[in-house]
Amino acid sequence: MKYILSTLGLAAVVAAHGYVDNATINGEVYTFYQPYTDPYQSTPISRISREIQGNGPITDVTYTDLQCGGYTDGGVEGSKPASLHAEAAAGSDVTLRWTLWPESHVGPVVTYMAQCPDTGCNDYLPGTDAVWFKVKEEGRTGTSDTWGDSPLMKAGNSVKYTIPQCLKAGYYLVRHEIIALHSAYSYPGAQFYPGCHQLKVTGSGSTTVSSNLVAFPGAYQGSDAGITYDSYTAQTYTVPGPSVFSC
Repeated sequence: MKYILSTLGLAAVVAAHGYVDNATINGEVYTFYQPYTDPYQSTPISRISREIQGNGPITDVTYTDLQCGGYTDGGVEGSKPASLHAEAAAGSDVTLRWTLWPESHVGPVVTYMAQCPDTGCNDYLPGTDAVWFKVKEEGRTGTSDTWGDSPLMKAGNSVKYTIPQCLKAGYYLVRHEIIALHSAYSYPGAQFYPGCHQLKVTGSGSTTVSSNLVAFPGAYQGSDAGITYDSYTAQTYTVPGPSVFSC
């Protein structure tokens, strides 16, 4: 999904939604793909994160863009691979810092992983293969106003996920997203803000995840209760997708 913007329009959009700005992995801070500056560099900047379309949402669960963001508007390519991997040990935490998130966009924060080929993620596009397993989800706390993305509504806050301790060493693609929920009767309803980054996982684990694997697109249906959910009512919430993988 591309945007053609005036200077004033760009400022309005940049302030509107959000994306992961940087991450701390194995004690090192990695700047993620910067959608409003990276495309204009004379020399491409090497990143561990894949390109995203900007800070706007994906609003169609059938789009390949639902996987990692990107520019295809429903095409088959998806967001092209990044050139680097961040090295991290199985069992360690990854801290993700989003740009300031709007209070009007409450919803869950969800993280998936997929194993890349032994040669790395640099040339890997999952396509519509069922390769993704969920490693973390944070939805609504009871019927309160506290959601998985609530911490991100204050400047300087972050969210974390843990690389499963038992995972076999190798290369992994991480898909991290916020699902912004609105009224069940409003347009465009749920909005998806996905992005992907690439890891080289180390450790002595031996597990290759082979169950509860899903595809993007495919994991979510537009009719799922966790997507048509009305965030303006006091009701419990179930995050869409498979159950969280546990060692």
